[in-house]
Amino acid sequence: MKKKQPANKFDLFDKSNYKLIIIGLLSIAAGFLLMSGGAPENPEVFNPEIYNFRRIRLAPTLVLLGLGIQVYAILKTPKQK
Repeated sequence: MKKKQPANKFDLFDKSNYKLIIIGLLSIAAGFLLMSGGAPENPEVFNPEIYNFRRIRLAPTLVLLGLGIQVYAILKTPKQK
């Protein structure tokens, strides 16, 4: 008979880490969705909508916030049981 070895279960991330990773990914995706769009009907006419608040300030801020959440979620240590 073979001896049973104790199972060394080591979880790299906790449930809260996975939640933060998902929140970060959703924030990054929302930022990229807010940046997209704005194709002009007539390429000869300038469309000032490409320089509005949503595309210049809000969307990049969401992407950077999502990246910060990702870094925090990876570096956060799981609670010891």
